[in-house]
Amino acid sequence: MSAFLLRDVRPLGGVVADVLAVDGLIAAIGPAITPPEGCTVEDGGGALLLPGLVEGHSHLDKTMWGLPWYHNDVGPALTDKIDNERHVRAATNHDAGAASLAMARRFLAAGTTAIRSFVDVDTDAGLKHLHGLLATKATMAPVQRMQVVAFPQSGILRRPGTDAVLDQAMAAGADVVGGLDPCGIDRDPVRHLDIVFGLAQKHGKPVDIHLHEPGEMGAFSLDLILERTAALGMRGTVVVSHGFCLAMIEPAARDALLARMAAWEVAIATTAAPSRPVPTVPMCRAAGVTLFAGNDGIRDTWGPYGTPDMLERAMIVGLRSNLRRDEELGWALEAVASQGARGCRFEDHGLTAGSRADLVLVAAQTVAEAIAGRPRRALVVSAGRVVARDGVLVGGV
Repeated sequence: MSAFLLRDVRPLGGVVADVLAVDGLIAAIGPAITPPEGCTVEDGGGALLLPGLVEGHSHLDKTMWGLPWYHNDVGPALTDKIDNERHVRAATNHDAGAASLAMARRFLAAGTTAIRSFVDVDTDAGLKHLHGLLATKATMAPVQRMQVVAFPQSGILRRPGTDAVLDQAMAAGADVVGGLDPCGIDRDPVRHLDIVFGLAQKHGKPVDIHLHEPGEMGAFSLDLILERTAALGMRGTVVVSHGFCLAMIEPAARDALLARMAAWEVAIATTAAPSRPVPTVPMCRAAGVTLFAGNDGIRDTWGPYGTPDMLERAMIVGLRSNLRRDEELGWALEAVASQGARGCRFEDHGLTAGSRADLVLVAAQTVAEAIAGRPRRALVVSAGRVVARDGVLVGGV
């Protein structure tokens, strides 16, 4: 038996308590817990305790973090960015394994203990990038949970043979089937969704579809996604990433789509992008729709922005949703914690007995202060094991 006791902390800003972890799970939370024999004891000094943070939408395989600055002169269209990225990665022999591992470790040092990352698969690169990300997943498995989404960034139908590569990716160990703009990229939403949902059914896996499409076009694609979800009985296994259309259409049509999403537990992943209308936290809360957050790309050929810090992303979510009261900033934290775990189906997340002992200690009085100030993570614990102190990984991680 391994045991770890974190003394004198304030879970989510509440009353002071101790947290006892046994064999990687929270065994008890309460005052003055007596440590079992051989237990490691850590003093929290009255600091704020958060659950492990969740990065719900990332592209770890693409990052150029730590590499020489990439000069970006890419054209404005989505296809410009897609084609340029594929060319640059091939020309530079970009190492998705090394890049993703470095970024995953930075995320962990900042308290992110669970990540969903997309990885490009196409007829040029094949499964090269997938193998790199699967290697990162295996390396980080003792301290960080990771889901890998096989993602057809270049489209499926516009690059014949991509459906077969996606099938191979799922057989090789990808966790989720990805899709992309069924109308806007592939221009045949029925065939696109036939492939995506067909692969999900074949491999028994969930679905996560990038939906950048605006307005009525996006609403049409979303309607088809919801039809497939219901017809195949895939409640709770489908995520729509971005979903900009929900912030562009008339309220009545929007609310009807949100009601169907809530009924079938279709979640929304948002980056709270500043350049587009986005579904907001209050909008989704009112409809009973799970909304969680991620960084998308971090310093890649698409753009220079982003950091591997989910408290920063929570702040951006709060800004885009106009969350100002302390209670509302708690909703922003949920977008990078409990809602992320629910939307991605990371089980046993939270600060309750029986949950995985993923704990993040920060020098703040309240959750609102932690999001607004984003202090360095004083301590990060993953599955009952200390993995970082003051933003630096420890213990050979």
